[in-house]
Amino acid sequence: MLGYYNDDVATEAARIGEWFKTGDLGVIHPDGSVEIRDRARDIVISGGENIATVEVEHVLTSQPAVAEAAVIGVADAKWGEVPVAVVTATARRGRVHRRTHCLHTDPTRGIQDPQTRVLP
Repeated sequence: MLGYYNDDVATEAARIGEWFKTGDLGVIHPDGSVEIRDRARDIVISGGENIATVEVEHVLTSQPAVAEAAVIGVADAKWGEVPVAVVTATARRGRVHRRTHCLHTDPTRGIQDPQTRVLP
């Protein structure tokens, strides 16, 4: 990889000798194939909780009315960062029933119901 497009500072920071450290996270399957799953810096830290954007995207895209989803962290005065999802509806464009999904086994540590912004 040559580097980041129009960002010489980030390119130099990511270089370690001949290596280019992108922060990509992946797995090597038994057949030798490599699957890139996410980037290390795509973790949103909200109120001290680490939220993996790829896991939120997986939950969203498991809904029948969601074709695609991308989750990013946005600065928030109270929480530091909050996850924001950009969603493409499927062709049927049904209403997506929103549920709080939590990875904790202790329900008292659950994430509160997320804020919703609906754009036309």
